[in-house]
Amino acid sequence: MPDAVLPHARPVPLDKAYRLINHGPTVLVSASHGGQVNAMAAAWACALDFSPPKVTVVLDKSTRTRELVEASGVFVLSLPTVAQAQLTVALGTDSAKQVPDKLARLGVQTVPAPGSGAPLVPGCVAWLVCRVVPEPHNQQAYDLFIGEVTDAWADERVFHDGRWFFDQAPDDLRTLHHVAGGQFFAIGRAVNGLPAD
Repeated sequence: MPDAVLPHARPVPLDKAYRLINHGPTVLVSASHGGQVNAMAAAWACALDFSPPKVTVVLDKSTRTRELVEASGVFVLSLPTVAQAQLTVALGTDSAKQVPDKLARLGVQTVPAPGSGAPLVPGCVAWLVCRVVPEPHNQQAYDLFIGEVTDAWADERVFHDGRWFFDQAPDDLRTLHHVAGGQFFAIGRAVNGLPAD
């Protein structure tokens, strides 16, 4: 996706898309419908399947983003960075139902994904466009949404050749991992668990 707003974004093969969130990062969930766009932070998102790639995310019934996901059948998971910690807290704290111009106030201008037009949040290090796999019982009883990944991109400075390379990138490009109350850990250093040759 050669674009001035997302200059380092490169396509990720769908068979490697699960690797983008397999390390448990906090995500920004965004969606659009009927001219409305919103984004919120979510800590409960994970990979579910490889082929086709699927993810899960918990979206509370009270959120505007969930309404947009249900109306459009599409959502995006964007992976924010250490540099976006305050923005991530604000997107997770402020509700678009109480603050309708939330994104404008926070200075967030989403970028339409090629093909689907789904809203990508700039400044992140990965983006997964997902089509909702309808599971009405799970959605109503547990607020749990399943999405099939239809497109994926990652920042080539930290993800290429199907792997993360956080050790070789600036610390502000590391992903966030929510603990509680607005506190995060950044992804740490790589540890090779394979036996030595």
